[in-house]
Amino acid sequence: MMEDGTMQVLPGRSIGGFMTLGCSLHEVLTTIKSELRAFPRFQLYHDDARPILTPIHLVLPDNGLRLQFDGPDQRLRLIEVLDFSKAKLVYKDVEVLKPVEGHGALSSGSVGPKFRHIYDKLLGPTYGGEYIPPDSDDPNARGTYNLSYPGIAFNFPVQHSAYSPKKDFISLLSSSATGPATSMAVFSGESWQKARGTLFSSTPPNPRTIALSGKPKEGGPDEIELARIHGEGRIELVRRSSPPLWITLSETTPQDLIMELGAPDSIYRKHDHRLSIHKDRRASDASDLSPTALTSNDHFDSDHGSGVTDNEDDWEDDDEAAVEAQEREIAAAEHFYNYYHHGFDILISQPTQISPPSPTAERKESELHEEGELSAQPLNHLTATKIIFHGNIPGSYQFNRHRRSRWTLEHVPSDLYKDPLNSEMRFADISGRLKEVFKSYYENEEEERLQQRGMALNRGWGDSPGSSVELLGGWEDASGKKSRFANPGTGLIEGDGHVGNVELFGFPGMIFEVLKNGAVSALTIY
Repeated sequence: MMEDGTMQVLPGRSIGGFMTLGCSLHEVLTTIKSELRAFPRFQLYHDDARPILTPIHLVLPDNGLRLQFDGPDQRLRLIEVLDFSKAKLVYKDVEVLKPVEGHGALSSGSVGPKFRHIYDKLLGPTYGGEYIPPDSDDPNARGTYNLSYPGIAFNFPVQHSAYSPKKDFISLLSSSATGPATSMAVFSGESWQKARGTLFSSTPPNPRTIALSGKPKEGGPDEIELARIHGEGRIELVRRSSPPLWITLSETTPQDLIMELGAPDSIYRKHDHRLSIHKDRRASDASDLSPTALTSNDHFDSDHGSGVTDNEDDWEDDDEAAVEAQEREIAAAEHFYNYYHHGFDILISQPTQISPPSPTAERKESELHEEGELSAQPLNHLTATKIIFHGNIPGSYQFNRHRRSRWTLEHVPSDLYKDPLNSEMRFADISGRLKEVFKSYYENEEEERLQQRGMALNRGWGDSPGSSVELLGGWEDASGKKSRFANPGTGLIEGDGHVGNVELFGFPGMIFEVLKNGAVSALTIY
C-alpha cells in the first residue's frame, strides 16, 4: 500500500501487496489490525454451525473491500471491490477509477469505472463474458454482465431490454444501457467462468506467508502444509517445497527445531501449576489418558511416607529432597516455543515416557517400543515433549493467535474406516473411531467412561489455569516485550459469541479441545 492509501492491483495475485491470494487468514487479519489508520474497521462473518466447512468473509467497510477465505485451510481465495468510491486502486500506474472533474473526492454510492476506461486505459481487449438476467420481469430491470480477464473480472449493470445474445458485447457495454462497473474481483484463474467452480478447493498459487512469496530460500523456513500424526510421539510435518520434517517427542531438541522451523515467534515460560491436582501421581503409569495431560504441570509428583526417624531413612529423605529439588529446577526450565505463523506451539521440557501405541497401527520392527519406555535422552536434557496444533476456529477465545494448522491421524485405522481422521471432522466422528480403536486399553466400561469424559475449560477468564495464556502462550516474545496479541485491536466478529467454554477429551497420546459446535479447536500430541 502506498503512503496516500492507494493500493496496487495485480490481477490473479493481490490488492495492496499484503492481500495476496493464498495468504492465510491469520496473516492478513494480523496485518490489518496493525494498520488501524489504513483499516480502521473490519467485520468477520462465519457460520457458527459449520465454521470449518464454509467460507469466511472478511469485510473492510471503510475500504470497500471483501475478502473470502476457504474454511478448511483459511487461505485467501477471492478479493472483491464492492465500493469503488472507497477503494483507491491503481493498475500499472493508471487509476482504476478517477474522480469526476470538478467534484474533487468521489461521492459514495454506485460509482465505478466505465467499460471504455477499462477497455482503453486499463486492460485492453478480452473475450466475451457472461450475462446473468434479472429475477424480475420488469422491462426496466437490470441484469448483470460479467466481463472477465485472466485473474480479474468486473460486473456491469445492463438494462435487460437492451440485451441480446446476438449483439456484440463491446457495443452493449459501451452503450447507454450499461452503467459503470458495480464490483470487481481478483482471483486465480484464466477467467471467472472457469475458475469459480474450484475457487475454494483448488491449490492456491502462493504460500500462506507473504515473506515466502517469490523467495523460497531467502524468505525464511519453509511453511508447514500438514501434520501427520503417526503415534508414539512421531509427527511428520509436510512442507510446501522441502522434504518432510520428522519430530520425535522426547528426542528432538530445541536446536533441531530452530534449525528447521526458524526461531519461535515468542517463548512462553510456564508458571501456573494449579491443575496439578488432577494429575495421576503414579510415576510408573505411562499412559496418562486424562485431559489434563495438556495442563501446566507436566511432571509427576512423588508420594512420600512420613514419621520415619532412623538415620538410614533420614539419608533416604535427603536423597528424595535432592531429587525433588532437581525436578523443580528442571520444571522451572520448561517453556513453550510459540510458532504463530506455523500454527502450533511446542513444549520444551525434560524427556517423558513414550506414549503407548495404537492397537490397530501397522508398525515396522524398527519402530517398536516397549509400552512406557523412556526416551534415550538423559533426564536433564531438554527436548520437545508436546505439540499443540491450533485450529484457529472463528468465534473461539484464542482465534487469530495462530494460523490454522491442519492434521491427520495416521495411526488409528479401524476395520470399518481405513482413511486417516483429520482436522476438518467433527469431534463426534473422531471420538467414535478412537473409542473403537482404544477399547482394549480399559479394564471395563466404567473405566472407559471415566477416562473419556470431557473436562470443562473456560478460555475467557484471564486468571484461569486453563486460560489461553497458560496453554498457548503468546504474551511475551523472546526479547521480553509483549506480543502483538496483547492488544487484540478493534473489529466485529459476527457469530454467537458464546463458544469460550470448551471441553477437553483425552485418548492415549492425544488431547482434543472441542468447542460447543463440535469443531476441534486444538489437538495436543504428547
